[in-house]
Order: sequence, then C-alpha cells, then structure tokens
Amino acid sequence: MTLDVAVQYAVPRRGVPAATALHRAARAAWRGAGAAAVTLRLVDADEGRALNAEFRGRDDPTNVLSFPAPPLPPGLPDAVPVYLGDLVLCVPVLEREAGEQGKPRAAHYAHMVVHGMLHLQGMDHQDAAEAAAMEAIESTILAGLGYSDPYHEAVSSARHAHRPHA
Repeated sequence: MTLDVAVQYAVPRRGVPAATALHRAARAAWRGAGAAAVTLRLVDADEGRALNAEFRGRDDPTNVLSFPAPPLPPGLPDAVPVYLGDLVLCVPVLEREAGEQGKPRAAHYAHMVVHGMLHLQGMDHQDAAEAAAMEAIESTILAGLGYSDPYHEAVSSARHAHRPHA
C-alpha cells in the first residue's frame, strides 16, 4: 500500500508545515491496499474563497476542500496507481482555527489532511452516525501520529468541512 503525495504551496512556506509532515498525515489516512496518489494544495484566503464559491456556492474560504477524482476506467493494469483527487487546505483559515481552538498548528493541519483524505475515500458526515464513525477513525489515525483527539478538545470546525458539491 503506497501513497504518492504531491504538495503544492501557493502560499509562502514560512510557518506552514513541511511537505514531509503533510505526507505523513496523508499516508496515515490512506486505507487502500494498492498504489494511489493525491495532491495537497495549500492556498491563501482568496483562492480558498474562489474555490468554495465555485464548488460549494459559499463566498468565504473554508479549512479543507476535497475534490475526488473520477474512477479509473476498467481494464487498466493493476500497476496503475489510483488517483484519489485533490485536497485544498486554506492556510489562513487553518491558522485562525488552530488559534481559536487552542490547538498546535501541526496537529490541526494533520487533522484536516486526515479529514480530507477520508472524504476522498468516500467517507462523509452528513448525519450523526456517519459523523461519529468518521470522527472515530480520524481520532485513531491522529493518535497514531502522536496527536490528541481533536473531538475530545474544543469543538472542531472539521465537522463543517464538506466535500464540494458537483
């Protein structure tokens, strides 16, 4: 089970987690058995707002957006990695949330990468049962990375980080 993670910085890198930390969180959340790839893009508020407006009809930036890739066509060799899609992390929103929630920035970034990765793999939180299941998986993954349970602390805004609607 291999996950290739590409990280794009559309913001200055100073104060933002290194690509290796983002890779680690994404790989910890990969639940598949084969080779796959994902792109993580860290953006400013303007790009975050524009994407959220275009894909979710909301004129404000949000913490994480997930853009699942369409499934691969049948008949490809097993060696072809599955492209999961793209995650967009809005740096100013994540920084603000981490401060408001009293969380280490690294923990909040890891949480949002894990949250987005689960969305790319088909999980959602549209009702209480889905939310509870997703939160439990996130908490377990984050514990494995050495971070505390984000849902045991202050109420996390990750509950409001939805997949863009097509």
